[in-house]
Amino acid sequence: MKKHIPNFITCLNLLCGCLAIYFILKHNDLTTAAYLVVLAAVLDFMDGMVARVLHAYSEIGKQLDSLADMVSFGVVPGAMMLQLMTRSLEESPAGTDLPFWLPFTGFIITIFSGLRLAKFNIDTRQTSSFIGVPTPASTLFVISLPLILGYDAFGLTSVILNPYVLLGITLLFSYLLVAELPLFALKFKSFAWKGNEIRFIFLGLAVLFLIGLNVTAIPLIIGLYILLSFLKPSAI
Repeated sequence: MKKHIPNFITCLNLLCGCLAIYFILKHNDLTTAAYLVVLAAVLDFMDGMVARVLHAYSEIGKQLDSLADMVSFGVVPGAMMLQLMTRSLEESPAGTDLPFWLPFTGFIITIFSGLRLAKFNIDTRQTSSFIGVPTPASTLFVISLPLILGYDAFGLTSVILNPYVLLGITLLFSYLLVAELPLFALKFKSFAWKGNEIRFIFLGLAVLFLIGLNVTAIPLIIGLYILLSFLKPSAI
């Protein structure tokens, strides 16, 4: 029975992704979709942790995890970019002269998410760290945008809803997903300071950012994650 528990958690991740797509495309409710993706990310972290604790690894679990991630962290950010770019063309002065098909470029991030997940499954270098930005991290950046629009304590609406900014974010993260960039994983073999310095520093700063900046901190946290990986690759 215990071997099925991680797979059940993975299926809940997949369900969250499916519901997020429904709210994005049916109701244009990006905020609800964003919270569903946050829940999917928590479940994605939990299934691996539970599998390690229960020693319940399986090949089907590995494949199911990738398929669930493709929906929650591949299709969802593409669909969200589609809606954000559509809105930007309608509301931003910069969008009046741009082609009607521009919002569909949001699905570039979906394509590269698929490539990143396929690479991860066959790359033996990524057992305890990552090469390229993980799909959940990329997606958390994207889903933070509608949350910031709803909160917007810093007047960032005009920046976020600039179609060139959204296209730039799409292309940048599409590249980062498959780039040969070594990044640390939040996998603790122990909770000792030694060997986990970069992880504790990252988590501490992330908490401080969230307390001070609310949801606006999310893009900064993703940027911090990438920056710390560059500064101390030996800790990865």
